[in-house]
Amino acid sequence: MAYATPTTSVANGEFLYGVNVGNWLILEKWMDPNFFSASGASDAVDQWTFDSTPGVISSLERHWSTWFTEDDVKNLKVYGINALRIPIGFWAYDNSNTPYLQGADAYLEKAIGWARSQGMKVWVDCHGSPGSQNGQDHSGHKGAVEWQQNDNLNKSTAVLVAMAQKYGAQEYADVVVGLEIVNEPTANAPNNFDVSKQWAVDAYHAIKAVATNPNLVIVTHDSFRGPSNFIDIARSLGDANGAGTFGVDVHEYQLFTDHENTFTQPQHISEACGWANDLKSANAVMPLYVGEWSTLTNVCVAKDGTTTPGSVCTTDQCQCVSNVDPKDYFPWTKEQVRRYVEAQLDVWEASTNGYFLWAWGGPGGWSFLDQINAGVIPNPVNDRAGRLYPGQCGGL
Repeated sequence: MAYATPTTSVANGEFLYGVNVGNWLILEKWMDPNFFSASGASDAVDQWTFDSTPGVISSLERHWSTWFTEDDVKNLKVYGINALRIPIGFWAYDNSNTPYLQGADAYLEKAIGWARSQGMKVWVDCHGSPGSQNGQDHSGHKGAVEWQQNDNLNKSTAVLVAMAQKYGAQEYADVVVGLEIVNEPTANAPNNFDVSKQWAVDAYHAIKAVATNPNLVIVTHDSFRGPSNFIDIARSLGDANGAGTFGVDVHEYQLFTDHENTFTQPQHISEACGWANDLKSANAVMPLYVGEWSTLTNVCVAKDGTTTPGSVCTTDQCQCVSNVDPKDYFPWTKEQVRRYVEAQLDVWEASTNGYFLWAWGGPGGWSFLDQINAGVIPNPVNDRAGRLYPGQCGGL
């Protein structure tokens, strides 16, 4: 077996082939709406409103104990996955003045043990921040963005310090390789991007002051502004060789903008290949990760393999990628999706310290397990000899 060999130096000496454990310790209704209705919380839209519903604690604990298990970790290892990015909310450590229910951190602890037993790594992701960093449901509270208001930034830092005292301890150093301080904070008002960057520096110093694992990578999301905006910060913190401990997380999707939704599949592949240079330049200065990405695009595939933008087919035996379960893909659909997947894998391996697909499990094309079983993702994912469409991005 010829394992994929990344062409960049990597923090902690190991490239991360990872998946996100989404909808586990922070609920995301779109990933399992039936759970909300079965719990008597059909009107809830996020963790805040779910936890505000009377009598849901038993449902939540049942969800924690069944959505993601040790058997899932064992299966992921077989498929070539060596790392887990595990989103968790700040309220697991401080739920004061909120309706949030606690207990998720006990399951994070279990997952760290499961990963250790399989020789895998864990990236602890503070996915939901006080006041909500982006107003999205995956922050825990859909609606207003108040992360940079009142005392919420200080509360963010205090929670991260508490997390770092535990997960940044030397006894976790064999498993926990990263701590993400904030996920997808909006760069738009009422947030201020410059404030986000300065806070990242302050949080970095606060975490370094208590973490006894000197190799723990402290990661911030780039607010969708591009990793180059953090190169000066990395250099100021002494990380000038690409293997330091201030890292940046970028999320690469081609699903959510009007412009990208005009692309054919070859254009999506070209766009993905075009990410390589900027990623590689940033990764030369600081550890760079693709913390989220997807196999999905909004294209429809005809039997002859040609693709058109959209989500509605107009010809016989045509399929639209985003609304068909991977197990039901026609061969020509599977080929186009796999081409896009392999192009992205080539870019990540040549230009970053690692990646985490969203997500390990979920509906339709959002499930790593369903897609690898359908042949959309190479099996194992880290085996370059198993790639069917090498060289799509040229000489990476």
